[in-house]
Amino acid sequence: MSFNINNVINDMVSAMKNSVESDAEDISGYAQQVLQGEKETLQELAELRLNGQITDEELKSELQDEKDTVEAQMLALVVMNKAMIQKAANAAMDVLFKAVKTALG
Repeated sequence: MSFNINNVINDMVSAMKNSVESDAEDISGYAQQVLQGEKETLQELAELRLNGQITDEELKSELQDEKDTVEAQMLALVVMNKAMIQKAANAAMDVLFKAVKTALG
């Protein structure tokens, strides 16, 4: 029976890292999608201010509204993060289980 907890911990960390990296791409893609959805509005607000059609105060007010919109959409990431964490923990525990099974023969 050969079981080295240090090696197993390293393998568990690797499994978690691999799991998180693949999910991080999904999260980044979602954030990109949210901001692309706001692109026209943000462009319009910038142009209104640059053309002197609104003041700094009006721009700040409009940007607060946009921030609230983006924030509401990004709350979906809370669920995505929870799922990502669960997958990473599952990957780590699978590594430990397999290591124990291997050590048992």
